[in-house]
Amino acid sequence: MHILSIDSSTNLASIALADGDAIIAESMFRSDKALSARVLPEIERMLAASGLTVNAIDLFACAVGPGSFTGVRAGVATIQGLALATGRPCFGFSTLALVAMNFPLARLPVCPVLDARKNEVYAALYDCSSPLPSPIMADCVMGPEAFLEQLLATTDTPVIFAGDGVVRYREVIAARLGERALFAPTRHNVGHAGNGTLLALHAYGNNATLEPGRLLPVYLRPSEAEYAKLDQQKALSAK
Repeated sequence: MHILSIDSSTNLASIALADGDAIIAESMFRSDKALSARVLPEIERMLAASGLTVNAIDLFACAVGPGSFTGVRAGVATIQGLALATGRPCFGFSTLALVAMNFPLARLPVCPVLDARKNEVYAALYDCSSPLPSPIMADCVMGPEAFLEQLLATTDTPVIFAGDGVVRYREVIAARLGERALFAPTRHNVGHAGNGTLLALHAYGNNATLEPGRLLPVYLRPSEAEYAKLDQQKALSAK
């Protein structure tokens, strides 16, 4: 079974091709304003280098968030378009779960943390003792201090922290958890689309794939445009 997976939800995008649980090719590159224009050519290049066509792909998958609104939209739209064009199913996985996939069979819980800006983080807590992560605390968005309070109320064990939010809030995490905070090496702070193919393969085996129209972004909070609309509505109500 051939699987194409995309993660464009953070500052470092990745695309991967797999045959079953074996990675055929994987590409990583910086996300920028030209992300949407770069994704399809990179997919075409990888398919050609692997001797495949898009019609040879049996399952399409992507990160649906949380993360960059623009990046998440680009990934979802690309996968929807390819799945619709080929009549294949698709699957959406959590960006935070993708980071947690860097720690298979870890004995300690893993806490992926992404910088959500506005002095907030996207975060979750996963049990990674099996090959695939299982959520202990669901994906959420809130201030780092508030999240750490919930984390401490959930587990009394040491916790592995990973993600770009850990880089920004490392001092806050260390001050609150002390020696219980274990920080992953820098290379484990980013998700890999290759791991997304494994999540998609598992979903396919459990009949959990989707029709393209049901693949939706998971933002966890309103976009800038929605915030602006709410502010405008509040201003009008105050008159």
